[in-house]
Amino acid sequence: MQAFLKGTSISTKSLLTKDRGVAATAGSSGENKKAKPVPWVEKYRPKCVDEVAFQEEVVAVLKKSLEGADLPNLLFYGPPGTGKTSTILAAARELFGPELFRLRVLELNASDERGIQVVREKVKNFAQLTVSGSRSDGKPCPPFKIVILDEADSMTSAAQAALRRTMEKESKTTRFCLICNYVSRIIEPLTSRCSKFRFKPLSDKIQQQRLLDIAEKENVKISDEGIAYLVKVSEGDLRKAITFLQSATRLTGGKEITERVITDIAGDLIDEGHAATQLVSQLHDVVVENNLSDKQKSIITEKLAEVDKCLADGADEHLQLISLCATVMQQLSQNC
Repeated sequence: MQAFLKGTSISTKSLLTKDRGVAATAGSSGENKKAKPVPWVEKYRPKCVDEVAFQEEVVAVLKKSLEGADLPNLLFYGPPGTGKTSTILAAARELFGPELFRLRVLELNASDERGIQVVREKVKNFAQLTVSGSRSDGKPCPPFKIVILDEADSMTSAAQAALRRTMEKESKTTRFCLICNYVSRIIEPLTSRCSKFRFKPLSDKIQQQRLLDIAEKENVKISDEGIAYLVKVSEGDLRKAITFLQSATRLTGGKEITERVITDIAGDLIDEGHAATQLVSQLHDVVVENNLSDKQKSIITEKLAEVDKCLADGADEHLQLISLCATVMQQLSQNC
């Protein structure tokens, strides 16, 4: 019997030792795991309001609100890539701290989730939750949550009307931040309940400075011509510029990035997977600088505007480009 118990204790010890060994191995393997690569757009997103570039008026107002740990309902509008989403996320991090940030902030992309059902379920349920908890660093924590609705101009009119009612009912415990490119697509009852801030396209100097900072931190070699052309093709959209820079870095494999490389990355042929909107933008510049008559330029630019609007509304890219090319060819044939 004693021998049996001894054998049992020995086997139990060996099992425990084995388990500990496995756990230690698992722990060490977990430590040795490589960190997942993060897109540079996310990696270099501003962590605080002071890091937001070229939006001095917005930053000044938000800093005043943060000092009092209070925030009105907000409406951010302006061109893409100017820091709208980054600004409210940075403000939320400063308000709630890293511990409560995930519990107090609901971020939705309204272009994907834009129906009235989303407002009735996700937004309403989150807004009705009670707020609790305090910051570990002792700073005051505001008694409200934040709902961020990105691309709110894609929401249906019915969903916007439902959101208005939710904003009224939950005003004590929830603040809303609507983000859009076109403020004219937001219904007036919503805009009147928000403090509106327009985000300006970033200046070339600010973009160059940010891109050079990122290039230095990532050990990327890029020529002066490459930086200048990168800023030109991004058209004030810093997110696009950073994405192009990362793509060009992977394409060159450590070699210097030149203007030619940026041209290949930001090319304008739809068959190669490039955006039709980019072609429309670049073609506009070519038409304006070309030796065409004023009438020809006006007809082509009017068609460009029409195609741009159709593309923004989700029209088929191939058909729109065929229609555009037909108009351009018709006008060019008059010179023959």
